[in-house]
Amino acid sequence: MKIRLAQQAVRAVLTVALASAALPAVSGRAFAEDKVVATINGMPITDADLAIADSEVGADMGSMPAVQKRMSLLEFLIDNQLFAEAADSEKLGQGADFETRLKYLKRRALRELYFEKVIKASVSDADARKLYDDQVKLIKPEEEVSARHILVETEDKAKELKEKIKAGGDFVALAKENSKDPGSKEDGGNLGYFGHGQMVPQFEEVVFKLAKGDVSDPVKTQFGWHLIKIEDKRMKQPPAFDIVKDRIIQSQLLQKAQQSAVALRAKSKIEFVDPEIKTAIEERNKQLEPKADDKKPDAAKPDEKK
Repeated sequence: MKIRLAQQAVRAVLTVALASAALPAVSGRAFAEDKVVATINGMPITDADLAIADSEVGADMGSMPAVQKRMSLLEFLIDNQLFAEAADSEKLGQGADFETRLKYLKRRALRELYFEKVIKASVSDADARKLYDDQVKLIKPEEEVSARHILVETEDKAKELKEKIKAGGDFVALAKENSKDPGSKEDGGNLGYFGHGQMVPQFEEVVFKLAKGDVSDPVKTQFGWHLIKIEDKRMKQPPAFDIVKDRIIQSQLLQKAQQSAVALRAKSKIEFVDPEIKTAIEERNKQLEPKADDKKPDAAKPDEKK
């Protein structure tokens, strides 16, 4: 039974993950203003209608100017209304097919409203900030350096350039003139900031031993011979809260949606009637069941004294 509930939870998680990620928020402000923007055969189209249309098709419009986007949404609503009127004149708004579609759309609308009014309302900027602060506290301090390098084909060439630098030659100019690294050559060999594990071992071993301003002796790697100059050293900083806030909130919304789906499924009786679907789900359930090797053994009892 516990395995079955866990499997339902997994399915709920996957379902809600897809659903909630595809539900853009409909602004409460747009509903509050509810200003008429056009009429079609006397029927008003309002800002609230535009907001709902935006939640449905806005993401497909890419990043266009606000006025152009509102115009496109309005055109979408105009066509939507005119086709709806045409369907009504053909008496397509009656019968089992229409009722089935209507029930589905009602369920979808209720799902979206639940996500907007209940799940989204349960996550705040303050929640995201707390999670961010908690995670930042767990980050271990990590050193990173900013460096430049000159890559050449031979050790002799590297030694020649090192002598020029010792004599006052400009590292940036020499890199632009001599480096074989197309990715950094034009920027004077600039590699930016990097931490441990981001460069080949021979390069990294030297870099983190040098002090700010030092220029290395020739260093051999699989790419050739390098001269390395340390521009700066610092402790790596976490990304600013404002940069990651939206991702944190989306993650929390997804977690809340998953928890809600699991709780709702646990309180419901779900029966798979279609034999093909039932068989497929049973097969998937078997794959989700823990293997014997994965099961934790019962705690061993202490040896009894003989």
